[in-house]
Amino acid sequence: QVQLVESGGGLVQAGGSLRLSCAASGRTRSSYTMGWFRQAPGKEREFVAAISWNSGNTYYRDSAKGRFTISRDNAKNTVDLQMNSLKPEDTAVYYCATSSAGPVNSRYSYAYWGQGTQVTVSS
Repeated sequence: QVQLVESGGGLVQAGGSLRLSCAASGRTRSSYTMGWFRQAPGKEREFVAAISWNSGNTYYRDSAKGRFTISRDNAKNTVDLQMNSLKPEDTAVYYCATSSAGPVNSRYSYAYWGQGTQVTVSS
């Protein structure tokens, strides 16, 4: 089992920044891809960003490119999501997750999930 705990969410005005963090414990594997997803009320959970085990590859949804940056520290078992130039449409609960196989942008590739952290961007 892997336990994931997110932190760093909150309320911010449009144009502001937030940094989300995810701490992993349990049977963690640095070989796992780590990802961030989000889910707004009434909508499906959607991919935001992912990072390969050695940080050599990063992936972003189109709307996050140039604004969000994902990073990881395998020694500390953490993955962060720096979010800049936030927009009201970024409002959602953000989840981190781990994947061992499958497309990095598919939620079905991820076996373990955190409980989520709320991000609210006011206009």
